[in-house]
Amino acid sequence: MQVYTRSSVLTLAAYGFLCKGKQAVVAVNHPHCSKCSSVQQKKVSRSIHQFTATTTDPDITSRSRRVCMSPSAMSQRMVWVDLEMTGLDIEKDHIIEMACIITDSDLNILAEGPNLIINQPDELLEGMSEWCKEHHGKSCAVIVSQSGLTQAVRDSKITLEQAEYEFLSFIRQHTPPGQCPLAGNSVHADKRFLDKYMPQFMYHLHYRIIDVSTIKELSRRWFPEEFKMVPHKKATHRALDDIQESIIELQYYRANIFKASAEEKKRKIVENGGCTRC
Repeated sequence: MQVYTRSSVLTLAAYGFLCKGKQAVVAVNHPHCSKCSSVQQKKVSRSIHQFTATTTDPDITSRSRRVCMSPSAMSQRMVWVDLEMTGLDIEKDHIIEMACIITDSDLNILAEGPNLIINQPDELLEGMSEWCKEHHGKSCAVIVSQSGLTQAVRDSKITLEQAEYEFLSFIRQHTPPGQCPLAGNSVHADKRFLDKYMPQFMYHLHYRIIDVSTIKELSRRWFPEEFKMVPHKKATHRALDDIQESIIELQYYRANIFKASAEEKKRKIVENGGCTRC
């Protein structure tokens, strides 16, 4: 029989892995000798409800309330991320701001995560590329300066390591490991920096990505009339604003482009004498 620590049993019960009335074996410290490393085994037969009712750990009780959440539904969630960087050169540029939002598969926002500005040295900020300034790229220094982000980076006390810990803790609360994809606009660029600077965060996610920019470019070519009505972006180049606008943009494509495609497919099936319900 598997041996668990008492905290492990409580956690398993909270997640629903111990069925009602099922016995588990709990390993507890030897009661008579503080230096002894041996353990004695104690049978426990409390039900899930008894475990979660007797614990005072708010984290465990909150997890028990999420037991009813369908695992398949949780695996369909999307992890929206946007970064602001000092540039796009993965060899020398760094992350200066990051935000994260979790949505369900229907693009409803379920949780808004941290929105952190990460401290970077002055020499890095002052060395942002002229190309970036000139072309107003995604993390362009001119826009960063106008938004007040440069000074905020100087004032920030948050390190890259602290930021990764905060974001990893957040997505672990809301997504199962290895199943939910990274989502965003031109998110392939963000992924390159996350792979380098926040590998543990990326390890929690699925290897696939949902890049709204791909849908944008296909819609521009295949549905030019509908594309003209895409919601206008403010282009503030701040992480949280960019995520929110990306979600709204994908909602538009879903409601107008994908719906139109489905209706066209049904029409062709009917024209060919088929059944749309088959």
